[in-house]
Amino acid sequence: MKLRRHPALEFWYDAKARAILLQSAFVVAFVALAIFAFIDVRANMEARGIATDLSFLGKVAGFDINQSLIPYSAASTYGRAFVVGLLNTLLVAAVSLALATVLGFIVGFARLSKNWIVGQTAMAYVEAIRNVPLLLQLLFWYNAVLKPLPSPKQSLPLPFGMFLNNRGLFAPAPVFEAGAVWLVAALCVSLLAAVAMRLTPKRIKFATPSRAFFSGVAAALLLVLPLAAFVGAGTPVAFVQPELKGFNFVGGVRLLPEFVALVLGLSLYTAAFIAEIVRAGVEAVPRGQREAAAAIGLDRADADRLVIAPQAMRLIVPLLTSQYLNLIKNSSLAVFIGYPDLVQVFAGTVLNQTGAAVQVIFITMAVYLAISLVASLAMNLYGRRFALVER
Repeated sequence: MKLRRHPALEFWYDAKARAILLQSAFVVAFVALAIFAFIDVRANMEARGIATDLSFLGKVAGFDINQSLIPYSAASTYGRAFVVGLLNTLLVAAVSLALATVLGFIVGFARLSKNWIVGQTAMAYVEAIRNVPLLLQLLFWYNAVLKPLPSPKQSLPLPFGMFLNNRGLFAPAPVFEAGAVWLVAALCVSLLAAVAMRLTPKRIKFATPSRAFFSGVAAALLLVLPLAAFVGAGTPVAFVQPELKGFNFVGGVRLLPEFVALVLGLSLYTAAFIAEIVRAGVEAVPRGQREAAAAIGLDRADADRLVIAPQAMRLIVPLLTSQYLNLIKNSSLAVFIGYPDLVQVFAGTVLNQTGAAVQVIFITMAVYLAISLVASLAMNLYGRRFALVER
């Protein structure tokens, strides 16, 4: 005998309607919990005389920051100190990402080398670096390598007019004159032309008769045009050399020891993981793909670029994204070596002086979340280039 459903429960037996109901109930419960927590925290803060708004950002900070990409002094506001810390974090993340990517791909391909010494050296680097805690590596670079460097008077001279001592790395600073606009215009034209050539269909770009032509045009656009603009404008870029005056260097660009230690630690540590990702991605491509490429007349370089690399990158990009996000978040360890990043400046000094712990921590978390989401979005858009296109 078939049981009859009660009319009032007919809605519940619809799987789609039931899913919508349960998800809506979860969202309502989560929003209610968040509102309750906000009201409770605000009431507790007001009872203790702690400000609940963001007015503290407009007050005078009263402390200095030893590295700032924008004008800053002790008379600046807490809001400007926040911007300084954010820019310092973005600078470290950008430089470390670039270095880690280049080094990671080099070591990854070295792991695949048939040369025993090259392969074993790359393996030793990977195993040694990724099995030592990152914080310990940062302390090693800062305390064991950079602090024992000589004083400015006994600085170590480096190529291109650079000097290294226990106060940092001093390098020539570029100074742009009036004719520099032509150089910038030439660089922009070169980049646009390079993008246009990148979008050229492969069947035309890599055809045998036109391959040499495209290579020559690319070299001319990327090298000759900016060089011609540089010479034609009368070398509009000069460099101010750092000079030792008294007990320190004057002029040029100074990279703090904390910055150098942080970049070295983050880059070398992340590169070890990227190397393994690259090695695994290349080895995951079936060997028959290379044989098929050779069968249609592609040489080894074209086979790697047109057949092996796209398939390997399809596997590499998702894992590479995770390592990029880890590097961005690991940059917060700068507080342990005294680099003025977002955590050290805003979640450290500003929080201690203002007492606005909830606002400061919430803003810091939101900033790291936003940076990670933007980086993830960029990598996902880049990964679409290698996605399989289904018919």
